[in-house]
Amino acid sequence: MFSVLSYGRLVARAVLGGLSQTDTRDYSLVTASCGFGKDFRKGILKKGMCYGDDACFVARHRTADVLGVADGVGGWRDYGVDPSQFSGTLMRTCERLVKEGRFVPSNPVGILTAGYCELLQNKVPLLGSSTACIVVLDRTSHRLHTANLGDSGFLVVRGGEVVHRSDEQQHYFNTPFQLSIAPPEAEGVVLSDSPDAADSTSFDVQLGDIILTATDGLFDNMPDYMILQELKKLKNSNYESIQQTARSIAEQAHELAYDPTYMSPFAQFACDNGLNVR
Repeated sequence: MFSVLSYGRLVARAVLGGLSQTDTRDYSLVTASCGFGKDFRKGILKKGMCYGDDACFVARHRTADVLGVADGVGGWRDYGVDPSQFSGTLMRTCERLVKEGRFVPSNPVGILTAGYCELLQNKVPLLGSSTACIVVLDRTSHRLHTANLGDSGFLVVRGGEVVHRSDEQQHYFNTPFQLSIAPPEAEGVVLSDSPDAADSTSFDVQLGDIILTATDGLFDNMPDYMILQELKKLKNSNYESIQQTARSIAEQAHELAYDPTYMSPFAQFACDNGLNVR
């Protein structure tokens, strides 16, 4: 299985996991990651951060493996707020909840809800917004449970074909569903959705399946057929092979983001909405 993370329309980052069989009953994930922030080419890297305004986590508990990605909303910069703080704190909180066993594998929305509630109750004010995608592999039942809010998302690839994928949630063009914390004077003005609005799915997985989770920096820059071409190069599910594939996907999305002549999926979506952009 794989998961790939990307940021905005100008970056890509990837977390990939390969599904292996630990015994006759349980499955598990092998994961790897790679990513680039929007400022990567300018040589700007935040201390301890390499994913720009995006964040991710991979957490393992005795009952399940959990992947999460979040895309901080860059518009908060106009108000002097670092967009990475919200997405990063949300993902770190969800990761801790999983490691502490405070979740039900069949209810990934519950992980998102609990994480968001902690942020709302934080004594230190935290402002911002982000999309979020949580994917849970129940290792015993061999079922995948997902929750996606906004335009981050996931693919499940089997036999070289996409067999499951998340649906984008947009209020209108380039305005995805998002979790938000606004200052008191802006409450009711800043767009904010409930974790319960996340699209939830559950389905069985098989050995050899590929799970790819991502923010829109991947999906805005690479159509499915390009992603599948990269995934076909994967020869086995060991960490080195998965890491190489994650990096290859992230790098290709990153390069395409800077091609002024490339008609990306995002550019096509913009054209469909009356905007002539690349």
